[in-house]
Amino acid sequence: MFKKVLIANRGEIALRIIRACHELGISTVAVYSTADADSLHVKFADESVCIGPPTPSKSYLSMPALLSAAEITQADAIHPGYGFLSENAQFARACFEQDVHFIGPSPDVIDAMGNKVRAKEVARQAGVPLLPSVDARQDISKIKKELKNIGYPVLIKAAMGGGGRGMKLVKEESQIEAALELAKSESLSAFGSDEIYIEKYCVKPRHIEFQILADQHGNVIHLGERDCSIQRRHQKLLEEASSPIMDAGLRAKMGETAVAAAKSVNYSNVGTVEFIVDADKNFYFLEMNTRIQVEHPVTEMITGIDLLRAQIESAAGQQLPFRQEDIRWKGHSIECRITAEDPMTFAPHPGRIQLFHPPAGLGVRLESVACSDYMVPPFYDSMIAKLIVHDESRPRAIAKMRQALSEFVIQGIKTTIPLHREILENSDFCEGRYDTSFLTQLRPSL
Repeated sequence: MFKKVLIANRGEIALRIIRACHELGISTVAVYSTADADSLHVKFADESVCIGPPTPSKSYLSMPALLSAAEITQADAIHPGYGFLSENAQFARACFEQDVHFIGPSPDVIDAMGNKVRAKEVARQAGVPLLPSVDARQDISKIKKELKNIGYPVLIKAAMGGGGRGMKLVKEESQIEAALELAKSESLSAFGSDEIYIEKYCVKPRHIEFQILADQHGNVIHLGERDCSIQRRHQKLLEEASSPIMDAGLRAKMGETAVAAAKSVNYSNVGTVEFIVDADKNFYFLEMNTRIQVEHPVTEMITGIDLLRAQIESAAGQQLPFRQEDIRWKGHSIECRITAEDPMTFAPHPGRIQLFHPPAGLGVRLESVACSDYMVPPFYDSMIAKLIVHDESRPRAIAKMRQALSEFVIQGIKTTIPLHREILENSDFCEGRYDTSFLTQLRPSL
């Protein structure tokens, strides 16, 4: 097992990793920009190192700064969390070259699956269903010609991306050139790469992802699905497990497909295989995330498996302690992402939190670094908390989340708590009748 882990991230995921490490008896090193000097992840780590100014490119995206921090603190492993450099094969390679373990899959696997374009080719070779796509590296005239063949609408996506950044919906040919340039610019800013790809847009699909867990000894299992269809502009707002549309047959088929995709590249560590599912329950490979996901807690709640602990143990070379047939799903779990944004316009709303009163109770879990007097910085993702509930059935989980949201008090800044309460009261959501267009129908202005 590792002796000291440096967490190359910030916010709630850094704090979550610190907890998992401490439970395993591992010392931790927090890194922080000057904007995060007073953050809780800095206070709860055993050591901390300032790695630069607030700008991500000069701090959390700076490989030299992160590797230097690992060297001076003698950390023997780096956990990248999610976002930032978590799916950057160059960073993973640099860690290994410095004799520091990267807690994630190998650089070659990140190259194969972390890059969405290469991942689609791997999935194709593994026999996984795919949507029609177009190579965005071609001349614009060739791109337009091929897009006419597959038909609009299409979706432009960042090859190294996630969280909706660098993603553009194009409904007609006249929009394609401007959308391509904007997608490249956003992708370069967020992920350090302007590589993009284009695929057919499936109208009103469900966004279903399967959690993969694999060790370095060839054992690969799935922990079931999460429904991530409640989104705004391709950014997830609310996730639940299990999916309201899932049945045992579909879960088995999609789970086997996800495992096959992972095995085809000798995958190890945690990962997520994402699919879109149409109205007839046909499913298509979307991408694979070679990291821990924001929404991993809902899977933890229904399986009882600590994914961060399993991730660290896998990276340390330990075998999985269970097989596919050992996995059981109990009850239902929902996660609401609480962001520092205006709930009506989604305009960012950073600032100082004057009062922070978290909800509590049986089956209520909160992941956050926010607290009273915490300053939400304007430089990073606006998510300030993840509220997760678990109960024996979906209706009871919905009722529990409603109550938890009603208790959750954050004063001093605007948050999306009111929007989540509106979603949880919506009859279509409560009856499981929703897809990725749900929020647009609920709030056409969004």
